[in-house]
Amino acid sequence: MKIFDLIVIGSGAGLNVAAEAAEQGLKVAIVEDGPMGGTCLNRGCIPSKMVIQSAEIAENIHRAAEFGLSAKLSKVHFNFVTNRANHTVDADARGIEKNVCADNNPMLFKGRGKFVDKYVVEVNGKHIKGKKIVIAAGARPSIPPIPGLDKVPYMTSTEALRQTVLPKSLIILGGGYIGVELGFFYAELGTKVTIVQRNELLIPREDKEVTSLITKLWKKKYHLLTGADVLKVEQQGKHVSMTVKAGSTTKKITAEKLLVATGVKPNSDTLQLEKAGVKTNKNGFISVNKFMETNVKNIYALGDIAGIYMFRHSANLEARYVSNNILGKKKAVDYYPMPHAIFTSPQVAGVGLTEQEAEEQKRKYVTGIYYYNQTAKGIALAEKDGFVKLIVDKKSKEILGCHIIGPDASVLLHEVCVAMKAGRSKALDLLRSTVHVHPSLNEVVQRAALNVPL
Repeated sequence: MKIFDLIVIGSGAGLNVAAEAAEQGLKVAIVEDGPMGGTCLNRGCIPSKMVIQSAEIAENIHRAAEFGLSAKLSKVHFNFVTNRANHTVDADARGIEKNVCADNNPMLFKGRGKFVDKYVVEVNGKHIKGKKIVIAAGARPSIPPIPGLDKVPYMTSTEALRQTVLPKSLIILGGGYIGVELGFFYAELGTKVTIVQRNELLIPREDKEVTSLITKLWKKKYHLLTGADVLKVEQQGKHVSMTVKAGSTTKKITAEKLLVATGVKPNSDTLQLEKAGVKTNKNGFISVNKFMETNVKNIYALGDIAGIYMFRHSANLEARYVSNNILGKKKAVDYYPMPHAIFTSPQVAGVGLTEQEAEEQKRKYVTGIYYYNQTAKGIALAEKDGFVKLIVDKKSKEILGCHIIGPDASVLLHEVCVAMKAGRSKALDLLRSTVHVHPSLNEVVQRAALNVPL
């Protein structure tokens, strides 16, 4: 049995730990049963943003008349759109594997890993032992127990990004971030999209004013069923049929394709963690402390499988801390501030507390809101609805949260993040006092800060 200083299970953010440890002279093994690079590269943020770029361009063409232009989207080469993304990520995954295999450290073990003892992992019948182990095996789509769903063909986000023929119609089950990103993608390229959402609002974890606005806008643009429970799913010829109850009304909807986007579940159930004594919480995520240590000494977990934040950038952050902790520079992970973005239309981004969370925590706060269309650049973009909202502690002036909905929200948010990182009590004043280019879209952030009544 081969013995390593470190075994890393999963080649997403876990690869960062493996590479750093190997550079520092540790003998490292990587265990991976799929393509290298993890969820983000192969079936998540990278390919989805590449195909969504096509949807954004299509949306601009659809809006051309607003800017005095005559333009029409005459044809969608859908296989080109998805192949552009998938050929890119597939080549990157192969390149990572080639580079790893070019050197025996880290040593790659291709196959599904599972524990057979506390520090022993089995891969394809071979046993390897690690003095330290990092579990970064990620998560996968969660499929709800709906009657008939197991008897009809359906897509998850993985398959939705690999289609080569644009469907005429599509039902999306779930109105979270995956549902609204892929819904926007398919709808703007010409698919008749119906989103079925159990909650009354789309992306319900976002700030209440953001969720209210995006739900209102989507009800105008697309077919959206909210507050809906799915009673059953069945095959109807070449189509999929779904029976949905919304309030007192029951209706049947049919489409060529069905996409299930109802969240994810951790891959902890594939690892035989009980053989190592590693504990999970009630939702199956591996329990870790502030150093990303599990309950078993020298076994760490990071990324989606730990379930603290479900972003690639948070996993990369955790990987840096885990690398240092393994190498003896022990320090608790500092997540502050942790931003996120949803690449749909309108784009959404946020950091910190939502207003409803501030209310639940009984924080004494004030808010400042400023609309894109109150700035010169917002008027130039013909942006009618977008806004920036700041939630600020009334006494300390600390920015508790910032929420943006509108063009380039993911970019605008970073100005707030940098200010928050610079100093909790200084952030608001930094946003207010920093000179902003005029006319730039960032002025909407500054003016939201100036609108905070302090």
